[in-house]
Amino acid sequence: MLNYDLSPFYRSTVGFDRLFAMLDKEVGADQNAPSYPPYNIERTGDNAYRITLAVAGFSDKELSVESRENTLTIRGAKEASAEKRDVLYQGIAARAFERRFQLADHVVVTGATSENGLLHVDLVREIPEAQKPRTIPIGSAKAEQTIKAQPVKQAA
Repeated sequence: MLNYDLSPFYRSTVGFDRLFAMLDKEVGADQNAPSYPPYNIERTGDNAYRITLAVAGFSDKELSVESRENTLTIRGAKEASAEKRDVLYQGIAARAFERRFQLADHVVVTGATSENGLLHVDLVREIPEAQKPRTIPIGSAKAEQTIKAQPVKQAA
């Protein structure tokens, strides 16, 4: 079992207590997490991500992708087949599944595609203009004192 100590991050961050609490919880609960279907999470750009799930055997009609608040839910359910087959060995899992992903603030789903047994869900982080980095001008204390010290001229 792997143990991660996130305490060094607490010292150098401000206002991320909730984030690290969630990470601690997720790392601890990882042993009971479902492993089907397998998936990848990759960064495709500065603010773009892609989740890829292996959904071999599922048609587009049997898959659903739902985004609600900060949770992405992907479900798959096989339709009952009318034909009776005599399967000698079944190594391809065709069971129903539900996989949930917690999304960070301002991350939205931009699309989902299915090809060659893989479901690709594209995500992008859209940071509001008010939360983008901005440069703060630095003034000198001496300049502020000279501005305050100058007498204000009265209009005649």
